[in-house]
Amino acid sequence: MSTSPKLVRDLMSVGVPTCALEDSVVELTRWFLEKEIEGAVVLDENGHGAGVVTHDELVKAYVRGDYRGVTAQDVMRADVPQAPPDIPLTAVAQIMQDMGVRVVFMMHHAGGISYPAAYLTYKHLLRHLAAQEEEELKDLGIKAERESPLETFIRRRDEALRQANKKMRR
Repeated sequence: MSTSPKLVRDLMSVGVPTCALEDSVVELTRWFLEKEIEGAVVLDENGHGAGVVTHDELVKAYVRGDYRGVTAQDVMRADVPQAPPDIPLTAVAQIMQDMGVRVVFMMHHAGGISYPAAYLTYKHLLRHLAAQEEEELKDLGIKAERESPLETFIRRRDEALRQANKKMRR
């Protein structure tokens, strides 16, 4: 495998899990477990990144007890840990350790809105560490094959319709 230094953009995942301020901690936890999510950016009513919920915030809610009825806004970290996409992976790994986080986000700023565009987790770094061939990482980075935005929209819309139909049949 190539030993040339890799940058964040070579390993990051494009497209970021997001949630709303009012999303339930219990539902978020189920979603995190089902989809193997490390963290999600909490979007405010205008679509701005207002904070982040990770495994750490969910466990803190669990420790406090009485987490039923608790929302993302109640437990979120008020900042969004960020890193630029054009720095070496070793640098971002050190930044993550210094910040005490297991996930960082690459934010995009357009039209007065700051929104998450990509993310990198410890899992990305560990996959790179363990990879014996570049082929093992082909699903990561800006060159990864992925759905077009239209394909993503259609898939999510169809999934939501199936869920709504399932609830109506009950």
